[in-house]
Amino acid sequence: MTNTWQWLRKTVIIGFWLCLWQAAAFFIDNNIILVGPVEVFRCLAGLLFLPDFWKSIAGSFGKISAGFLTAFFSGVLTGSLAWRFSFVRELLNPVISAVKSIPVASFVILSLIWIGSENLSVFIAFLVVFPMIYTGTIAGLSSTDKQLLEMAQVFSMPARKKLWYIYRPALIPYLSSSCNTALGMSWKSGIAAEVIGVPASSIGENLYMAKIYLSTEELFAWTLVIIVISALFEKLFLMLLNLAAPAGLQKRKEAKS
Repeated sequence: MTNTWQWLRKTVIIGFWLCLWQAAAFFIDNNIILVGPVEVFRCLAGLLFLPDFWKSIAGSFGKISAGFLTAFFSGVLTGSLAWRFSFVRELLNPVISAVKSIPVASFVILSLIWIGSENLSVFIAFLVVFPMIYTGTIAGLSSTDKQLLEMAQVFSMPARKKLWYIYRPALIPYLSSSCNTALGMSWKSGIAAEVIGVPASSIGENLYMAKIYLSTEELFAWTLVIIVISALFEKLFLMLLNLAAPAGLQKRKEAKS
C-alpha cells in the first residue's frame, strides 16, 4: 500500500510539472524559445526509428562510461596507494588540486589540441571523476575501525581477509557517496565536451546541430535522452557497487530507500 501511494504521488508530481510546462509553451507560443512536452515526445518518437539515433547513443555511452570506469578503478587504486604511503599523497596533492580547480572548458580546449575530438569525452569524464573517487577512497580507508585492525593484528589475520572483512565495509559507503555525484558529473562534462568538440556519431553532435538549426524540440528530446541514459547507468553501477557491500550494509540501505 505504501509503495502504491508513493508511486501515485510521484506520478501526480510529474504530471503537474508536465502540465505547467505545456501551459508555459502554449502562452509563449514560440517554438524557438520553448516547446511543450507533446512536441518533444513527438520528436523523440520520430528519432527512435533513425539508425543514427542509436548509433549516437552507443557512441556517447561507450566513451563516457569508459572514462568513468577508468577513473573509478584508477581512483581506487591511486587513492589506496596515497592512503598507504604519505609520499604518494604529497606527490599527487598538487595535481588533484589543479584538476579540481581548473574549469572543464579549459580542459576541453586543451584536450582538443592534445588528443582531438574523437576521444575527448573519455578524457574529460576521466578528469572530472578521478579526483572524487581518489578523495573518497582515502576518506573511506581512513575511517576504518582501529579496534578491528588491532584485533586482526592480535589474531594474525591474513591481509586478504583484512581487506575483505575490515577495509571493504569502511570503503564502500564512501565510494557509493562519491559515485552518486561522480556519475552525474561524468555525463554532464562528457556531453559538454562533445558539444564543443563535435565528434561524429555522438549525442553532443546532435545537440550542436539542433542549436545550429534552431530545432528546440530536438534539443529537448536529446536532453531527455541524456537524462534517461544517465539515470539508468547510475542505477546499474550503484546496484553493482552495492553488491560488493556487506549484507548488513545492504539491508540498511534498503531500509532507508
